[in-house]
Amino acid sequence: MAERSSAPGPHGWLVVDKPRGLSSAAVVARIKALACGAKVGHAGTLDPMATGVLPVAVGEATKTVSFMMDAPKRYRFGVRFGEQRDTDDAEGAVIETSAVRPDAAALARVLPAFVGRIEQVPPAYSALKVGGERAYALARKGRPARLAARTVEVKSLTLTASEGDEASFAVKCGKGTYVRALARDIARAAGTVGHVSWLHRAAVGPFTDDDANPLDKLGALGHSLALAESLLPVDAALADIPALPLTAREADRLRHGQPVPAPGAAPGRVRAVAGTRLVALAEVGAGRARPLRVFNM
Repeated sequence: MAERSSAPGPHGWLVVDKPRGLSSAAVVARIKALACGAKVGHAGTLDPMATGVLPVAVGEATKTVSFMMDAPKRYRFGVRFGEQRDTDDAEGAVIETSAVRPDAAALARVLPAFVGRIEQVPPAYSALKVGGERAYALARKGRPARLAARTVEVKSLTLTASEGDEASFAVKCGKGTYVRALARDIARAAGTVGHVSWLHRAAVGPFTDDDANPLDKLGALGHSLALAESLLPVDAALADIPALPLTAREADRLRHGQPVPAPGAAPGRVRAVAGTRLVALAEVGAGRARPLRVFNM
């Protein structure tokens, strides 16, 4: 679990336990009301039917959203066999049926083919753009796009339960992986059709269910108290990046876009810090650190 932030001001990560039936955009709109005018953005869309971890960046934390978008994610999900739906989840229309119901042994045999770097065709109902228009918008107009397969990475995939028409799975995957497509393709590999019946995101990078706040709790606390009690530090999203300690003078130089010495630091990205305060995300090369993103907190 990430440590709570003691930094003043509306800057940090608010990890929301997104309820079913609410879009990620609707969650962000509610957090904006709590943030009293601060910039707000989220790291990774969840479908309205999905629940779980939705990291929301507030203030200066929005400068780290791109790094969270690249972070691995963990999901738990259910697949209902016998019906393929146009959305590849329970909210779509049935477009194909099958009488085949794979048992646990049949599912275990096909799962290894879905671990590692795999080719995956995104669902027709996705936010990918085709000719300047979202794929889901084209699908709703009855003109579903032919989406090209993409390479994604599935780090682990396990069967957690199997009974009758439904099986449950746990997956850890990289950026761009569609769980709905994974469910569709697992069913096909097992000789049937299927769709996602439920989906829960358990983690995004360092943020887990343990960090997540129910929306009703945030609303009940009120604006300033909700943020004060629930914000995680801005650099919680950068936990895997090494820290580069700075003097006060070096911190001032880096904030003004000037490079500073970084003797002994390995080439690559670092969190430049002065004491406990995050100063910048920097790139180290040739013994010097150059600022990529400067934080004003």
